[in-house]
Formats: sequence, C-alpha cells, structure tokens
Amino acid sequence: MAIVLGKPGVDGLSKAVGALREWQYDAAPMQLHPGDLGWFWRFGAEATAGAVRTWSRDGQILAVGLLDGPELLRLTIAPEAQLDEELAQELVEDLSEPERGVLMEGRVYVEAPMGALVHDLLIEDGWNADEPWTPLRRDLTEPVEDPGVRIEVIGPEQAHVRSAVQRASFDTSTFTDERWHAMAAGLPYADARCLVAYDDQGNAVAAVTVWSAGPGKPGLLEPMGVRREHRGLGYGRAITVAAAAALQELGSSSAIVCTPSSNVGAVATYESAGFQQRPEIRDRRRDA
Repeated sequence: MAIVLGKPGVDGLSKAVGALREWQYDAAPMQLHPGDLGWFWRFGAEATAGAVRTWSRDGQILAVGLLDGPELLRLTIAPEAQLDEELAQELVEDLSEPERGVLMEGRVYVEAPMGALVHDLLIEDGWNADEPWTPLRRDLTEPVEDPGVRIEVIGPEQAHVRSAVQRASFDTSTFTDERWHAMAAGLPYADARCLVAYDDQGNAVAAVTVWSAGPGKPGLLEPMGVRREHRGLGYGRAITVAAAAALQELGSSSAIVCTPSSNVGAVATYESAGFQQRPEIRDRRRDA
C-alpha cells in the first residue's frame, strides 16, 4: 500500500494523539510527545489540526508531524517504522517540495528522532545539521524529594496566575488566560497539570506544565519558566522537582525535557533537579 500524507482535521486529532502516546517509551530518542500537541493547543483545536500532518499506510499512522511555525516540522515515527525505506523516502519528498503542503520554501528545519532513516536521506538530499539541543531525563521509580517551596496546581480560576508567570518568564510570550483555557480544553490536557511556585511573600515566581503520555511512559515538561526578577534563587530547580513529582503521581515512568545546548543555565537547572543529560540531538536544516 502507498504512503498517504494527510491532515487529520479536528475530528482526527484524537487518533494522532493516540499514536504519539503509543510510541513513547523510556529508551526512545527524544521525539515529538503528546504534550507538544497539548501545548500547541493553546491556539485552539482548529489551529492545532491545521498544524498536524500524518503519514499512513493502509489506514495505520506511521509518522506524525507538528508544524511549530511554517519553517519547522517536529516529526516522529512509529518505532517499528523508523528504518522503513519507503516511508523515509516519502517523507523526504514531502518535506522537500513546498507544493505538497508541509514546509514552505527557503530555509526550513526538521526535528526527527535520531537514528531514523529519514535523517540519512535528508543529508543525502543536501540538508545540514543545525544547532545542538540537550535532552535530559529523570527516572521516576524512586520517591521525589520535596521542592522546598509552596507549589499550587492551577485550575481554571487561577489561569491568570499561570499566564502571567509565563509572560514574565519569556520575552516573546503571547500566552493569555484565553489561551490557557484553550489548552486546558484540549485532549492531551486530560493527563496534564500546570504548577506554580510561590516565594515566602506569596508571589508567583515560577511555573511549569507537565504532560503524561499514560502510565509507565515518559512524561514531558513543556514549558518551564522563572520570572526574570526571581532567577538565580533556586526557583527553577524547585518547580522542576515539583514537575517530576507531579508526573510521578500521574504514573509516568520518567520525566523528560529538552533545551538548546547553548542555554547552559537551563541545562544546569535541570541537572540540579535530578535530570541527567542524554546525547545531544540536532535538527536537519535546508538552507535557502
């Protein structure tokens, strides 16, 4: 059967999310996670559906991609299909030809699991390696320590607190109360939590959203941030430890996160919270 490139539409998102859940396992390379779709869902279900691409054979999804902007496709592939030559070749053709409706013309990027055949074929097709990212992982089979600060799980009534910390942590953030509610209405948020850390004066100083992929599977931190004026005081470590504890309560086997290798402060924060570095990964880049 031929490989079919598809757009799932809102009604098909549950099948794409289900595939992503199924493909998560602790020994897997860093890859697209249901939580990545969950975080994108802040733009609404229709926007999320418009950004998702699937590749299927005989009705079975073999690969799922998320257009995290018109120039970046975050792609993952079913474990048993990562060395599938027909799929890899079809992916390269679809990614390389703008008229197929995946990536635009000019400089573009593809994130895919390291070791997948598509990486080799993209290099043969003239794509280059981009800047390195550092994945980190914390095993959750042992008890997680107390974070040492007050932590609250954020519900609809406190959405304004979560969104305010996000905007105060990232210079380009457009996160709003409305986008929190859109995210919380998404399918992946059924197994997610938003946490906020407070200082001794009761100020909300850090926040994180954690996403479970189901019991016994790795859970994702996306995103984590500390307000600019409260950095360097241990709140990043505290909220990261709290995130690990929340994922453990949700049944996750491990907690994973990924950050640019150039962001040495973030890498150090995650390590201080018990996360261990895994081998660096690089996107594939096609120059204009």
